Amino acid sequence: MRGPHNIWRLIRTAGTFERTGAMDVVLDQLDAPRELRIAARVLGWPFKWLGYDGDPDLPPVTRAITALGPSYIKFGQILSTRPDFVGGDLALQLRVLQDKLPPFPTAEARAMIERDLGMPVDVLFSEFSEPVAAASIAQVHQARRADDGRKMAVKVLRPGIARAFRRDIDAFYMAARLIEILSPQARRLRPMDVIAHFDATVEQELDLRTEAAAAGEFKANTARDEGFEVPAVDWNLSGRAVMTLDWEEGAQMADLAAIDAAGHDRAALADRVLQVFLRHALRDGYFHADMHQGNLKVSPSGDIIALDFGIMGRLDEYTRRVYAEILMGFIRKDYRRVAEVHFEAGYVPADRDVDLFAQALRAVGEPIFGMDASRISMGRLLAYLFEVTERFGMETRTELILLQRTMVVVEGVARTLNPHMNIWQAAGPEVERYIRENLGPRAFARDLTRTARVLARFGPHLPQAVEDALRRTERTVVLPPRTGRTRALWFLLGVGATLAAALAISGLT
Repeated sequence: MRGPHNIWRLIRTAGTFERTGAMDVVLDQLDAPRELRIAARVLGWPFKWLGYDGDPDLPPVTRAITALGPSYIKFGQILSTRPDFVGGDLALQLRVLQDKLPPFPTAEARAMIERDLGMPVDVLFSEFSEPVAAASIAQVHQARRADDGRKMAVKVLRPGIARAFRRDIDAFYMAARLIEILSPQARRLRPMDVIAHFDATVEQELDLRTEAAAAGEFKANTARDEGFEVPAVDWNLSGRAVMTLDWEEGAQMADLAAIDAAGHDRAALADRVLQVFLRHALRDGYFHADMHQGNLKVSPSGDIIALDFGIMGRLDEYTRRVYAEILMGFIRKDYRRVAEVHFEAGYVPADRDVDLFAQALRAVGEPIFGMDASRISMGRLLAYLFEVTERFGMETRTELILLQRTMVVVEGVARTLNPHMNIWQAAGPEVERYIRENLGPRAFARDLTRTARVLARFGPHLPQAVEDALRRTERTVVLPPRTGRTRALWFLLGVGATLAAALAISGLT
């Protein structure tokens, strides 16, 4: 679908940005060159009358994106996780985007369910309500199962939403290509890769089976976490366009009056919100990446309930260890160790000066730690940290940016509950627990055991692999026959010793 016919979509988009005053904000934030500014004006100013007016009470960029509809709202939300691309100020504006849209008719939702699940709604559910929430991609209905009367939340995709998104994404690809052509310096931000990331994210959200799988994995990971709940997926009542979960009663996290009326301890809730996020990110490497107040409830018993699993984040085990060491280094004000961790992880090029980097990190940390405890922000610290590492040549790491963005959102939720909370005091125990369990002697023994298991799987292939390697060596260097056999013997003995040591250590632990 990509081609000249997308020019019309770009003209209407540019017209809307011009009409709402968002064009100047975006061009300034992107530090757009003269050529790109001229192209934007050519597409926008003459066709300003074709643009949507939007809500004049909203800030310009939010006003324009909201007026342009679901695809743009979702794209804006994704861009809010990429301050490296749009700049910090614009990312902050985009972060407040809400995708609350008018619901589509219940009759259409029922038809979607019947098509997807192959049975009439009245057979599946004894009750099926009007929409209780509507967003850019789907809306939610409350229902009761016909067989046991359990209350359920039924999420249904908007009719035609996949086609609408596909059409707009094609226009986004065309805009990214134009940016790369007109602004060579913008290529370092990889506009096409940003659109491809958005494309992949939306593709997953348009198949609710993917979100159901995310909810199931998240629930399994957090099953033993006290004070935290994830609703169970009903796979028999879920499909590509429908997802059914247990209905969870509770007060919205944003409704402070309801939380107070229920007698919940807001200070304790604030600490728990931050702690469960860090626990999931560090312990599991799988975290809810959209933990704003609209996606959180407080149950009557005081548990935090997570909802909406369309955006989840992953961190590999090595990245988690690096992240934990960086946080702990800042907590202890050990800036030299924070610098060394960056070099050890390969985040900063080895030819840079570690002492200068540690000095730059001190300039980041000391002003923040000089603040009153209630004003210290881990999210702000990470944002400053990324600015420094960029100056020292660190390449953009999308997973860390998503982590930092989620950290800012979680801090915002926690401070809404308790404006005087001490972020570091709440975070410290989780970070220390992770380091104690994953960076000490037991963790070393566990790593050796895993290595031994991997080597054991390849054990039967090792003799032949060694023989093949020695034959290749002998083609280039003439070795006495016995030397080759001796080396093979020492190699196998080394592997055996490693296996024995790892198994011995694992037995001791």
